[in-house]
Amino acid sequence: MTQTQEKRTQVQQGSEVARLLAQIRAEYDSAVLGLSGLAYGSSQHVVITQKMERISGYHDQLKDLVGDDAMALVAQHLADFDPSKSSSPVQGL
Repeated sequence: MTQTQEKRTQVQQGSEVARLLAQIRAEYDSAVLGLSGLAYGSSQHVVITQKMERISGYHDQLKDLVGDDAMALVAQHLADFDPSKSSSPVQGL
């Protein structure tokens, strides 16, 4: 593999890592808001479980790309979660 091809592969992997982290964050935000936000009481256990299962699938894909560092990346990415900064359509109410 040439250097150019190697760099292109690294960029593509970086984009995929960013996409997976964004997906994990979106599912996590949604699950947390469903448990404690304005949707409290209307979210069912099944819905939250489905979100957590999707997060697990994204984590597995992330682990395929970055190896054992995947969990640390996810933890770091979610560490600053603040529901008030969510992209929820009811933000600010």
